[in-house]
Amino acid sequence: MAEGVNKVILVGTLGFDPDHRMTNSGQAVATLRMVTNESYFDKTTGSRKETSEWHRVVVWGKTADLVKQYLRKGRQVFIEGKLKTRDWEKDGQKRTTTEIQAQRVVFLGGRGEGGGARDERPAPSRGGAEAPARGPEASADSEPPPADGFKEFSDGIDDDNVPF
Repeated sequence: MAEGVNKVILVGTLGFDPDHRMTNSGQAVATLRMVTNESYFDKTTGSRKETSEWHRVVVWGKTADLVKQYLRKGRQVFIEGKLKTRDWEKDGQKRTTTEIQAQRVVFLGGRGEGGGARDERPAPSRGGAEAPARGPEASADSEPPPADGFKEFSDGIDDDNVPF
């Protein structure tokens, strides 16, 4: 029998600052509350409608620490993970929630979008999380990236120097 697939991919906006805490065993965990928006054309009214869906995302370990440091309300984020349902009891009532357990987090948007603790840009790191490309050691007088987010790489390189 074939195994199932439990995969979630979201691109949305943080509705609140991340909630960061430590477990009793000392492991970092962050909870993100993010919203995804969708628009569609309603044939009955002839108008465009928008819907919003809220998601709870749980991030563990070093990625949780990076989320705490770099993400703020309003920032766009890409999440890749899996659905996880958990049960607990509170005041004699059984409660259930379904969350997204993040396996990969990518910080989207450029400088100034959604606040952010600093103006760092994301870049891939080990462990499936995305980490800021520049750390606190980046100087304030360094040249800011162009508005479109791409840097011109013409530092003396021409077509003859490219190996492909």
